[in-house]
Amino acid sequence: MEMIKIFDTTLRDGEQSPGASMNTEEKIKLALALERLGVDIIEAGFAAASPGDFEAINRISEVVHNSTICSLARAVPKDIESAAKALEKAKSKRIHTFIATSPIHMEFKLKMQPNEVIKRAVEAVSLAKSLCEDVEFSCEDASRSDLGFLKEITHAVIEAGAKTLNLPDTVGYRLPQELGAMIRELKAFVGNRAILSVHCHNDLGLAVANSIAGIENGARQVECTINGLGERAGNTALEEVVMILKTRKDRFNGLDTRINTKEIYACSKLVSDITGIRPQPNKAIVGKNAFAHESGIHQDGMLKHRETYEIMRASDIGIPENNGLVLGKHSGRAAFRDKLANMGFGEIPQETLDKAFERFKVLCDRKKEVYDEDIRSIMTEEATKIPQVFELLGMQISSCSKGVPHAAISIQKDGETKIDAAIGNGSVDAILKTIDRISGHQGILKDYKVEAVSEGKDALAKVVVKVEFDPTKPAVIGHGLHLDTMQATAKAYLGALNSYLSMRELITNKTIC
Repeated sequence: MEMIKIFDTTLRDGEQSPGASMNTEEKIKLALALERLGVDIIEAGFAAASPGDFEAINRISEVVHNSTICSLARAVPKDIESAAKALEKAKSKRIHTFIATSPIHMEFKLKMQPNEVIKRAVEAVSLAKSLCEDVEFSCEDASRSDLGFLKEITHAVIEAGAKTLNLPDTVGYRLPQELGAMIRELKAFVGNRAILSVHCHNDLGLAVANSIAGIENGARQVECTINGLGERAGNTALEEVVMILKTRKDRFNGLDTRINTKEIYACSKLVSDITGIRPQPNKAIVGKNAFAHESGIHQDGMLKHRETYEIMRASDIGIPENNGLVLGKHSGRAAFRDKLANMGFGEIPQETLDKAFERFKVLCDRKKEVYDEDIRSIMTEEATKIPQVFELLGMQISSCSKGVPHAAISIQKDGETKIDAAIGNGSVDAILKTIDRISGHQGILKDYKVEAVSEGKDALAKVVVKVEFDPTKPAVIGHGLHLDTMQATAKAYLGALNSYLSMRELITNKTIC
């Protein structure tokens, strides 16, 4: 059996998706989920990009043991050295360095001649090799590069020590037969001197098709993300590539991955909860409707024989056959822990388990039915919490059709309770203004999303906000979960503020050091 390596870049390229930024605790939680999934290589970030990325890579390197941890680096010495330092604690590590190779990139972005690009690439790979045994080199915009030049630069970097050659379709331009032909010719040229990898973008909706074409023509590593997350139209969806290989054994006989497909659904939900970006309902494999059948003809066929209309089972990707109510207010801690294990949560720290269980019991008292999605949302929120500089204690709001909406809020900081009130154009505006007054930090709301976690009038509300507290820094994301939407809003805004303050402290500490 020949293995296809799965290189997951959700934490790096996926995070570049607008509105998908993650804090360090969220990245660690996701990295551990990717390890349980069986991902071969986790690209944990771009170490030189920011102190936050450096810290995330460093901490992920400490806790993940069964997957290779990778950092991206431009073909620049300081980037490569930063990557090596961030990866120092990793049991298995890789430096992934790159430079653009297409005529348009070399002329307008790099302003370099082809021979200069080759020289820079060789120097970068040589430096990376001196710091890390496993080095990957990417020809950015390979799909629009001259094939002769690709052969020249790939030969040079292999000689310098690169073990993996990545040939990205950076702007999602190529058709499957075109990308397949490029991989086929380069495979014939490279032979067994290095592993060929594909990294395809979805600008024309062909990322998965192009990745499969790459595999068919000799690529043995696929770079992808959970839910196809990524900038612009996204990346190759990990779950789609993996399930194509699993489902079409007749076509891909002898090829397999290390992926534990029963962890796919849990990973997909975790990414959705953290980023607030849900796959569209008809998204292949993990969409809400992926295993739903409404047509009477389809339902009749399914009842008679499942395979009439299903080529996969929901259980193949980890969706429980019975996804209904299983726990209630009389359930004990042991049953709660067992339920979490069945839902795909790995080892859970006792403190996190205790806090989640207490929230679960409170929810049981206030909500008629508690669903798996309620439990999953509580667990995700508890497991990805960052230090709470500001914590919501209480809130009172008033709004009517002809009155002035106002909010009175009490918040705790360093053991001290602060109370204030403000009016606004609506309840949400009043809440945010009050928090700004109490905290002394003025935020600009860039995005606001609210959704019901499960079904029913008493469903938990999940609010995701994107807030800018400093115009010179990226906006941050905050999450809030509560039966009351306004309470969830306040928690989400405070979550964004706490995340911003945590990142600011990290940057300050790095500067001092």
